[in-house]
Amino acid sequence: MANRAVDLVITYRVVKLLATPFNKQEAFKYGIIDKDGKVLRKYRTLKTTAEKKSYTILHRFVFNLKRILARAGLGGKLGTFAVALALLLREDKRYEEHKSLIESAIISYLKETNQYDNLLNEEGEVLTFEPEQEALCNCFGIDVYEVEDKLISENEYAKTL
Repeated sequence: MANRAVDLVITYRVVKLLATPFNKQEAFKYGIIDKDGKVLRKYRTLKTTAEKKSYTILHRFVFNLKRILARAGLGGKLGTFAVALALLLREDKRYEEHKSLIESAIISYLKETNQYDNLLNEEGEVLTFEPEQEALCNCFGIDVYEVEDKLISENEYAKTL
């Protein structure tokens, strides 16, 4: 049971870091990364404890993941979160029972940090299309599809039709 609790805490931290723009990260404030998440200072050059705490292995992993997801063009941040959560659920089905808790925690965080409305506005218009396959799952109100072993948001899926 303790392992599951630790897993949930780590999952929350990962998704929270994914939800926070690069320019709102502590590593950005210390000049370690730029507004796009590009590394400006290597970890071994960091001097203070605060700098090192703002750029841990977890941070580096999530920052790299964010840049990869941004390059994949998942139809905005909400689509990125949906795919990230779907990847987690596909990897370990035990998280399925905590899906709504993870979603509500992320949405609460986004609202507390005044990012939620901007995120919804970023998504743009709602697409209407006839899918050729059933969605793998729905996260944050966005259908996620599996195409050629890759998970993509409904916006990106619609472009493939």
